[in-house]
Amino acid sequence: MYSVLGIPLVGTLFVPILIGALTFVIWCTCARKEHVPLIETIPYKENDGNIVNVSEINSSTFLEKDSKKKKKKKCKNNGGCCSKTDKTSESHQESVEIIKIFYATLTGKAEEFSISLSKKLSEIGFRAEIVNLSSYDPEDKLVNEKSGRSVCVFILPTYTDGTPPPDGEWFYKWLEEASTDFRMGKCLLEGLKYAVFGLGNSQYSEHFNVVGKRVDHWLHKLQAIRVTRLGLGNEDTANSRNWSIEEDFNAWSNVLLSRLKKWQLLNEEKESKCCCKGSGNNTEDNTCSESDSTSNDGSDSEGGVVDVEELGRFSGPLKEAKIQDEVLEVGKEMITPALRASLTKQGYRLIGSHSGVKLCRWTKSMLRGRGGCYKHSFYGIQSHQCMETTPSLACANKCVFCWRHHSNPVGTEWKWKMDQPEEILNEALNQHYKMIYQFKGVPGVLPERLEEGLHAKHCALSLVGEPIMYPEINKFVNLLHKKGISSFLVTNAQFPDAMREMSPVTQLYVSVDASTKESLKKIDRPLFKDFWERFVDSLIALSEKGQRTVYRLTLVKAWNVDEIENYAKLVGFGKPDFIEVKGVTYCGTSKASNLSMENVPWHEEVVSFVEKLANLLDDYEIASEHEHSNCVLIAHKKFKVNGDWWTWIDYDKFHELIQEFYSSNGEKKFTALDYMAKTPSWATYGASEKGFNPNETRWYRKNPARKDVSGC
Repeated sequence: MYSVLGIPLVGTLFVPILIGALTFVIWCTCARKEHVPLIETIPYKENDGNIVNVSEINSSTFLEKDSKKKKKKKCKNNGGCCSKTDKTSESHQESVEIIKIFYATLTGKAEEFSISLSKKLSEIGFRAEIVNLSSYDPEDKLVNEKSGRSVCVFILPTYTDGTPPPDGEWFYKWLEEASTDFRMGKCLLEGLKYAVFGLGNSQYSEHFNVVGKRVDHWLHKLQAIRVTRLGLGNEDTANSRNWSIEEDFNAWSNVLLSRLKKWQLLNEEKESKCCCKGSGNNTEDNTCSESDSTSNDGSDSEGGVVDVEELGRFSGPLKEAKIQDEVLEVGKEMITPALRASLTKQGYRLIGSHSGVKLCRWTKSMLRGRGGCYKHSFYGIQSHQCMETTPSLACANKCVFCWRHHSNPVGTEWKWKMDQPEEILNEALNQHYKMIYQFKGVPGVLPERLEEGLHAKHCALSLVGEPIMYPEINKFVNLLHKKGISSFLVTNAQFPDAMREMSPVTQLYVSVDASTKESLKKIDRPLFKDFWERFVDSLIALSEKGQRTVYRLTLVKAWNVDEIENYAKLVGFGKPDFIEVKGVTYCGTSKASNLSMENVPWHEEVVSFVEKLANLLDDYEIASEHEHSNCVLIAHKKFKVNGDWWTWIDYDKFHELIQEFYSSNGEKKFTALDYMAKTPSWATYGASEKGFNPNETRWYRKNPARKDVSGC
């Protein structure tokens, strides 16, 4: 007889055992259908947006929910379709009645974005309110936004050293303290709906959008509900995800608007299906637990937090990001549409994708025979034959006295599409001559000056930005010289290696805006972390040049006029041929700077500063002044020959020397003394003319109009 585990496969016992086994299997199957599912097989369940352990739910819970589902149409405002038991009716999908847009600003950009968003919201039927954080007390008011009927949008820029603008300081400080103060509780802002867009510049990598990131994190930490992911606007066009900070904002706001419209539709649909015609009562316990875990710092940055319903939209952005990465390999254009509009409005003629030209007010003045700029008095240039241009609108600083109110892009290296130097120069001359020709027939313009103006002899590479950043700057300068155009190149002393690689120019400038590390950071607001080391090294690089070199000092009252001894020490690093000391030019009201007319020194104050500085420099004396430009020149004594100053330039001699330098592949060198010319007596310091050419006609305004501050 055969058996398995003692059970016979044949015989009288086989049939009873088989029947018993089948009966047991049928009984187990029926019992399973009649009882609650085995909860061990489902360890977690999503309930109204929260994750809960199913082991904490008994069978009556399931039965209660089943009963509610069956009676949903007859709830009559007793916790049915208007209640929150339906997990699709999450708290953050309630009807939104108003969007409150909070902003803090320094340059006005955040306010501009706030107004733009408000208009977009109005177009889709939402009521919007714009609030400047300077007039808002979060301690008393922010907790009132927890009703769920409003969405708080925060548009916040990051300022110097990762701080908020002054008008957002109190809100920023209060929110930080609230998020860390255990007495306030972790659920202080539970129910508040919010969205954050930050404005920053990735060139300041250490502090990039830190204000927006922290505010987003602190709100989330206090249990506020994030409506859409954190937006990080990038002023650095080369690294901006959407080519400009304006387009970054548009892309982010479009997602926000799409989300709001979706909620609107969901709520309309929900209300149309509701039979109870009431708000209902929430039968669930949504009380925030003080032990709820919160994300760590940095986890809420862009890409770190993604809503589940956005997962389906990943393919589009990923494809777009891939395309943009491919574009980056070629290089983005520096001039964005918004920047083009801004600079064009300021009178620039833009060239290609990163260059510009503008007519200097002294060019206009000399066309009328009303005198030239300080370079005419100091170095003998003809202002009506001078072209002011730049091959790079980008800069590595954001100086408080910037003429252009920081409308130009910033960067620490070249990341943009590059135009060829021949194209830039030809178009710059073309646009310059067009602007000159517009003066034909204008009352007061001298015909002979107009004719001369159509043949440029000088180029001031000081319009805006940092021309030495342009990768082909040497070739560009060489092209100028081949056309018989002298070169006056200004650099902000942040690219010492580029200065060393720079081929000879007629005159090379370094802007020395401050004499200590602290004041330079305060005035120039540089992008580089090692800005002071770069600054000093640039001065040393200047001393290695054989051609004419200049320190350009801009005096800002109450900022840097008391640093005379420190300035004297800096002269030892660069050993410049000349030191130009100029009072800051007030460029009008600007949210990008808090300078005012009170910061502009009088000419007498500039002269006093120069006299004190010259007394500390054994090898230098005051050589010239131009009162109208509020500028004084200190020159090295080697330019004083037999008691006469020779600060002017023999331009014909320079072009002869530079062509010999080129033809000899740099073997035949020359120095500043090889092309100097005698300074006329009217241009010397102490002369009664104070730098005004007596051959010109002095003109005085009867009713001073708005000042044109352009000029080199």
